[in-house]
Amino acid sequence: MTESKHRYFIINKPPNMVSQFISPDAVGLLGDLEYDFPEGIHAIGRLDSHSEGLLILTTNKKVTRLLFQGEVPHKRTYIVHVKHVVSQEKLNLLRTGIPIIIKGNVEYVTTPCEVEIVEKPKGWLKLSKEPENVPHSWLEITLTEGKYHQIRKMVVAAGHKCKRLIRMSIEDMEIGDLKPGGVRELEEEDFFRKLKIENWRE
Repeated sequence: MTESKHRYFIINKPPNMVSQFISPDAVGLLGDLEYDFPEGIHAIGRLDSHSEGLLILTTNKKVTRLLFQGEVPHKRTYIVHVKHVVSQEKLNLLRTGIPIIIKGNVEYVTTPCEVEIVEKPKGWLKLSKEPENVPHSWLEITLTEGKYHQIRKMVVAAGHKCKRLIRMSIEDMEIGDLKPGGVRELEEEDFFRKLKIENWRE
């Protein structure tokens, strides 16, 4: 690792774990992972407790601002398992913009995004006890905005139930072959290059 006052990690967050190290509730915590994280570590771009996949951890407090509050929005890709087969009509609706309810009970039409039907991702543990022959679809959704529970709300608005939500990547930062609960430390320059953040030295 190159010398830096900050440290950078990605993890494959398993389900039933919040994106926090401390909580007043009896929930799974990031500190439960078998890794000795440095002091001052925190999660960037949280996943809710039921969601899985790529989560960024760092001691650098500037990363949230650089990643989510910059002029250029950053792409995030998710694999989503939904109940029932998604029709072409519903696919187009998800792609072009679908009304959801956001904070303040306001109706909001989502920004156009990329949505494709894909095969079930290989190597991911089966969580549901539901038989494979029950009608369902796997979707790959890439978007650049992140309203609260946006993907779950989009899927529901399209008439489907979200059974599983896995974040696969943020820009070129990919979960790859990292197993659920796995942790990988990255060098600073590699970390920002993969996230396509150029002004991190400022």
